[in-house]
Parts: sequence; structure tokens; C-alpha cells
Amino acid sequence: MLTVGITGGIGSGKSTVCKVFKILGIPVFQADSVAKKLQDEDPEIRRKLIEYFGPGIYLKNVMLNRKKLANIIFNSPSALERVNHLIHPAVHKEFEHWKEKMSQYPYVLYEAAILFETGSAGRFDYTILVVTDENERLQRVMKRDKLTAEATLQRMHNQMQDTEKIKLADFVIGNNDNQLIIPQILKLDQLLKSKSSCLENG
Repeated sequence: MLTVGITGGIGSGKSTVCKVFKILGIPVFQADSVAKKLQDEDPEIRRKLIEYFGPGIYLKNVMLNRKKLANIIFNSPSALERVNHLIHPAVHKEFEHWKEKMSQYPYVLYEAAILFETGSAGRFDYTILVVTDENERLQRVMKRDKLTAEATLQRMHNQMQDTEKIKLADFVIGNNDNQLIIPQILKLDQLLKSKSSCLENG
């Protein structure tokens, strides 16, 4: 079984691409959802986040104050790095447990908003990058998250730029309004299944 990391900048449509892979029967580990669950429920992570940012980082209902944390890390690269170093090893541990239950599949996807930024890409057999023109991403995120253009651009520019990630990715899926994603995904699915079969057959 191959492990494939899939990523894309905010507003790229990465989650939509993953939904298509799911329809094709490919399991998808949603790293960002698992990270949120750990932030709410893991006592060690909770303790560390309070140590870093104070008790106000959690709401009275014991859920993480995500808006407050987002404002902190989007304006402080050092805070972002500190949170990443805390969360990502725990998420990868969860992924390893999950992966063991998926051995019957030719490959699995690990969906994460930041893959190259954290140095996690090297853990996978292959990586997929979903790319979209900046203006399309801007419009999508403003509409989805009810953010101003300025706030959206700040978040976009805090991530590694696509021009850099393209150099690092094994495969690229274009997701602009003038591109069809399903043919690209079907072609990539067949390629990954072929590579998995070759691996199994030695």
C-alpha cells in the first residue's frame, strides 16, 4: 500500500478533490480534522497550548478558541512553528494507527493544509498538490469564511507559495474554473494503483 500526501493552499479546493477520491473508494485521512480533535481532547496538547498562550486559548465549554489561535498564529511565524511542532507529531501517530487498518487498499491519502511547510512530505511515497489561481482562491475564501480581502490575502501569503510547492510535489492537479478536475483525478488514480501493484509484485 502506498501513502500519498495531498495538500493545497487555502481556497485551492483540496477538500473537493479529496471527495472525488473518496467516491473512487480511496480512504482519506483528514489531518486537519484530527488535529482539531486532539486540540480539544488530548490533555497534554491542551496543557501545552495553555502554557504557550494562557488559559484564554480555551473557551468555557473546554473547546479550543480557534478564532483566537488563528489570529495569533497567522500573525506570528514563531507561534505557528511552536503549534506545528506540538500538533503534527501527534497527528502522524494517529495516522500510523489508522493506516494499519487500511492495508487492503492500493493507496491512502493524507489530506493536510500544510505538508511541505512542516517537512512532513518526506513521510509519504508520493505527494499531490492542488493549485488554483490566486484570484480564484481569494474569491472562494472571502465567500466561504466571510473575510475581507486583506485578511484573506494575509492568510494566503503566510503559506508557502504554489510556485515553490510545485517544485516539491510529485503530482499537480489544476483546479481553476476553466479546468476539469475529474479527468485529472481519474488519470492519477490509475497511475497510483499501477505503482502500488508494481510495488506489491516486487
